Amino acid sequence: GEIVFGGVDSSHFKGEHTYVPVTQKGYWQFDMGDVLIDGESSGFCANGCSAIADSGTSLLAGPTTVVTQINHAIGASGVVSQECKTVVEQYGKTIIEMLMAKSQPQKICSQIGFCTFDGTRGVSPGIESLVDQNPEKQSDGVHDATCAACEMPVVLMQIRLRKNQTEEQILDYVNQLCERLPSPSGESVVQCDSLSSLPSVSFTIGGKVFDLAPEQYVLKVGEGVAAQCISGFIALDVAPPRGPLWILGDIFMGRYHTVFDYGNLSVGFAEAA
Repeated sequence: GEIVFGGVDSSHFKGEHTYVPVTQKGYWQFDMGDVLIDGESSGFCANGCSAIADSGTSLLAGPTTVVTQINHAIGASGVVSQECKTVVEQYGKTIIEMLMAKSQPQKICSQIGFCTFDGTRGVSPGIESLVDQNPEKQSDGVHDATCAACEMPVVLMQIRLRKNQTEEQILDYVNQLCERLPSPSGESVVQCDSLSSLPSVSFTIGGKVFDLAPEQYVLKVGEGVAAQCISGFIALDVAPPRGPLWILGDIFMGRYHTVFDYGNLSVGFAEAA
C-alpha cells in the first residue's frame, strides 16, 4: 500500500470516486447504507449505519447481528453461543408474541430480564453504569454477553416477521445463526475449498454498491495442508447515537482506493487499480 499527501495518484484507481460527507470529524465517520449478502439486504442497516474507513484495522468490523448473518451465509464457524441458544429455546416464542403485539423491540430484552433499560434501548449493566455515572456499578462481562445474546435474536426475529415467516421458520433460522456467533477472539474459520461457492458481500455508500468477493473478504493464512481461511468479519457493537457502526479496514481499503478530503470534509471510494 501507499499513502499520498496533498492529492491523489490517478494510477492507483479506476473510474470516478464516490464521495460522502464526514459526519464525525475525529474518525472520518460517514453515513453508510445497507449491507448486502449475495445481493440481498441483511435488514439490519436498511435504514442506514455509520462507518469509518480505517487503515489501522485489518478486518471488517460491524454489528454482531449482521456479522453473524454473514458468517452463517459463508459457512464460517465460531464458538457456539449457549446464551443465544438458551434465549431462543426459552424465550423465542415469547419474543415473537411480543413483537406481534407491537411491543417496542428495544424494550423486550429488559422486559424479560436480560438487560436494563436506559430510556431508549436495552443495555448491559456495564453501559448502564456509564450512563448513570455510578462508579459502584461495574460490568462483570457475563451480563453484557447475555444482554447481547438476547438483543440479536430480537432484531433477527423482527426482520423475519416482516417477511411473513412462520414461528417455526423464524426459530429455526435464529437457532442456526446462534451457532454462527463470532468467537470471543473475533475470528471465525471458513473452509478454504469453499471460496468459489461463497456469496459476495456488499456495502452501499453514497448510493453506490461496493462489492467484495470471497477472495477479498477471506484471509488465507499458511500454505498447503496447514492453510487456514479466516472470515474477514468481526463483531463490534457500538450503541446509538454513534452506532450502529462499521469499521471498513484493510480488506475494504485494499479493494477500494480511499481519499480523505480534508478541504471538503468528505471521504471518497473508487475501484483500486
